[in-house]
Amino acid sequence: MKSSALVFLAAFIALSASWGGFVLAPQLQLGRAAQVKTIPAQDNYPVARPGLAAQGAEVYRSLGCVYCHSQSVGQDGVKCEIVLTDAGTNAIATLAALGKFNAELGKPTTLALLPKAILQVADMNAADPILKAISSAGAKAQVLVSALGPDMARGWGRRRTVAQDYLYDLPVQPGSRRAGPDLANVGWRWPDANWQLRHLYAPAAEVQGSTMPAYRFLFELRPLGKPAAASALQLSGAFAPPAGFEIVPTDAARALAAYLVSLRADAPLFESPFTAPAAPAAATNSPVK
Repeated sequence: MKSSALVFLAAFIALSASWGGFVLAPQLQLGRAAQVKTIPAQDNYPVARPGLAAQGAEVYRSLGCVYCHSQSVGQDGVKCEIVLTDAGTNAIATLAALGKFNAELGKPTTLALLPKAILQVADMNAADPILKAISSAGAKAQVLVSALGPDMARGWGRRRTVAQDYLYDLPVQPGSRRAGPDLANVGWRWPDANWQLRHLYAPAAEVQGSTMPAYRFLFELRPLGKPAAASALQLSGAFAPPAGFEIVPTDAARALAAYLVSLRADAPLFESPFTAPAAPAAATNSPVK
C-alpha cells in the first residue's frame, strides 16, 4: 500500500513538473506580453490588425496556407557599420579623432565622398566611444545596423521574428515548411492589395514560373456591367476574362488580400534592432510564389 502511494506521488510530481514546464512557464513568459516601443521612434508595436485583415487571417487559416508558407524569419547575426556623414569644419580634428581607432582613417582620403562607411564594429556598445569622439571633433556619424542571414539575403525580412510579432495573432501561424517563401513581411514587399488579388487568381500572371495553385474559387466571373465593377481584376493575355465578362473578388478574397498586406513584422525593436531603410521600389519580379 505504501509502495502504491509512492508510485502515485512520483507520477503526480512528474506530470505536474511537465505541465509547469511546458504549459505554465510559457504562459507566464508570453501569455501576458504587452506592446513594446520601437527604436528610435518609440511607437507602440504591434498594433491589432484592422477588421478586414483580421477576417482574412481566418481565410488564410481555412485554406491551409500555413502548410506551404512560414511567417518566421531567421537571422544569423548583425552587422554594425559606422557611417561618417559630415566631416565638420575642422578636418584636422576629425582625422585625428578617427586615427585613434584606425591609423588608416587618419588620412585625408577618409573625408572624401561622404557619406561613407568607415568602420565595422561588433555592436552598439563598441560604436558609442567612436561616435562620441567624432562628435567631439565637430563631425557627424551614424550607426547602420543590419541583420544578416539567408532570409535577409532573399529579401524576406529585415530582422529576425520575435514573440512580440505574434501578440495579436490567434491562432499563431508561424508555419514549419517553405514550399513557398516566408510571408512575415509580404505586406512590406508587396503592399498593393490589387497585386495580391491578381496573384491569388493567377499566380503565374505575376510571378513567372510560379508553382502556387490558383485560388479562382475566391473570385466570380460576371457579365461585364455598365460601368465595370471598380474591384474587377485588371488581367491581360491568357489570364484575361472572356469578352463581355469581368472577374470580381469575393469578400473572402478581399479579406485575404487585406491580411497579406497587413503582414509587416518590420519594426525595429530593442531585442531585434536594425536601421530602417527606405521602402523598396516596385519590382518587376516578385519573390512571392
